[in-house]
Amino acid sequence: MAGPIRYGDGHINAPEKDRANIHPMQHHVSRSTRGKIMGERAGFRGCTIWFTGYSGAGKSTLAFALEDYLCSKGIPAYVLDGDNIRHGLNSNLGFSPEDREENIRRVAEVARLFADSGVVCITSFISPYLKDRESARKVHEKDGLKFLEIFVDAPLAVCEERDVKGLYKKARAGLIKGFTGIDQIYEPPANPDLNMKTAEFGIDESIQQIVTKLEEHGIVPDHAIDSIKELFIPAEHLDSAKAEAASLKTLSIDKVDLQWVQVLSEGWATPLTGFMREAEYLQSLHFNSAGNGRATSQSVPIVLAASTADKERLHGEKAITLVHSGKPVAILRNPEFYEHRKEERCARTFGTTHAGHPYIKVSHLTGGFVVRVLCVWLPVEIKRFGFARG
Repeated sequence: MAGPIRYGDGHINAPEKDRANIHPMQHHVSRSTRGKIMGERAGFRGCTIWFTGYSGAGKSTLAFALEDYLCSKGIPAYVLDGDNIRHGLNSNLGFSPEDREENIRRVAEVARLFADSGVVCITSFISPYLKDRESARKVHEKDGLKFLEIFVDAPLAVCEERDVKGLYKKARAGLIKGFTGIDQIYEPPANPDLNMKTAEFGIDESIQQIVTKLEEHGIVPDHAIDSIKELFIPAEHLDSAKAEAASLKTLSIDKVDLQWVQVLSEGWATPLTGFMREAEYLQSLHFNSAGNGRATSQSVPIVLAASTADKERLHGEKAITLVHSGKPVAILRNPEFYEHRKEERCARTFGTTHAGHPYIKVSHLTGGFVVRVLCVWLPVEIKRFGFARG
């Protein structure tokens, strides 16, 4: 039998007749099951985050910082770093174009296995060629796994100035051959999932940008992001929002409700993105917390009471305009009406149901129902009500 074909310093390709006798085995454990047992947050999050860029751009720095951040949030993550892999799995490969291709091929397959196990696999490789990175993406996508390419976009001059490992100096002196950016090309991504300007942003800010992108792709929950989520309407959409508000049915609120709208819209109640749904309301009452996974402290329910008449009038509406003193202040989307459970709320929050308690007497506790909404504050109204942001 003919032996395997070798390329470069170790690229081994099994003959077709041998591959015909290789039969992949199927796992008995589903990805859904893995998602339930991996880490502290429910859900399958297996994927590969592929950092690419020049040597010295900051790939490894960001990769290990991201790994640390995700693990601190209870999300399993592991870094495959270029230098580490070349000390083990790929120690028999050099830096010729053929060996670089094989290096990335092997890493892509290993990353796919990590992702399939439910781990967020983070790779840090120069991976200079477009076709190799595209092959790595296809390896994942054919198995239904998410693959995000992040271009660590630092100019070559900046990378050479950093030269943390002294490699550029050696390459310029001719001591290293085939060094990317010096005597080998780098093909930047045409359309990366994220472009990281490491010459302009620090590590913490960069990590938050990456985690935000992961949240957009459903890889991490929104409350894994270390930032408050404001609900303000962007200035460029304000006019259209006002026009929409004028076309919707309205719900009047009092001053206390208005203050809660401010709290929500400025993000102080993150991870809440509006008045509580029934499940969130009960979670706050019974467990003094809010959010899924690693919950945050929330002992005070944030709900908007509505009368039976309001419930009957607004039931089935997809959006409602919130009005104070006849002026629109927010658009409420996807309202959910449910029993207020006033006595339970008073007992659990204040330790009494006595009508003489000063807060129990206020009008917003008299409604028989609670409406849950995603509220968006109209910034133009803030000064009129005497609120100041800052």
